[in-house]
Amino acid sequence: MKKEIIPSILLTIICILFFSGVYPVVMWGIAQLAPNKGEGFIVKDGKGKYYYENIGQKFSDDRYFWSRPSAVGYNAAGSGGSNKGPDNPDYLAQVQAAIDTFIQHNPGINKAEIPSDMVTASGSGLDPHISAEGAEIQVARVAKVRGLDKSKVETLVKAHIECPMWGMGPDRVNVLKLNLDLNNLK
Repeated sequence: MKKEIIPSILLTIICILFFSGVYPVVMWGIAQLAPNKGEGFIVKDGKGKYYYENIGQKFSDDRYFWSRPSAVGYNAAGSGGSNKGPDNPDYLAQVQAAIDTFIQHNPGINKAEIPSDMVTASGSGLDPHISAEGAEIQVARVAKVRGLDKSKVETLVKAHIECPMWGMGPDRVNVLKLNLDLNNLK
């Protein structure tokens, strides 16, 4: 019995020291090499309110460009997907409801024109970006509701298109930054 207990206690002590001391210090050191020292990217709006630009925010008002749906309700404390397969009836009903809502708020758009990112959640549920197509398809609605010239809103969207890192992946738009600049558009 003594043969098993002593190695178990030693392993427990080693794991406690490693996972509560060494590992966090190493992760903190790596974060110091990241942009903004791992603190996230903070954006301030015109009213003095702060937001994290790298965490998805909920925008569902017709005056704004909508974000991707979120399986976690945009709660940054717990990211994750829905864990439902593509043929799960609940998931399919959820996607269909998102399609119906999108079409209702964007008249003249048909189902085939809606980019998939506008009706499906990302794997983390916190993706701050939508595809360039997802932003462009919302221009008419946003311009109409705000009483803005459609070409002004299109220009704003084009200015916010980010090219993919290393040329891999689709063009994307940070919804928070786009909507904050939309508020400043005259």
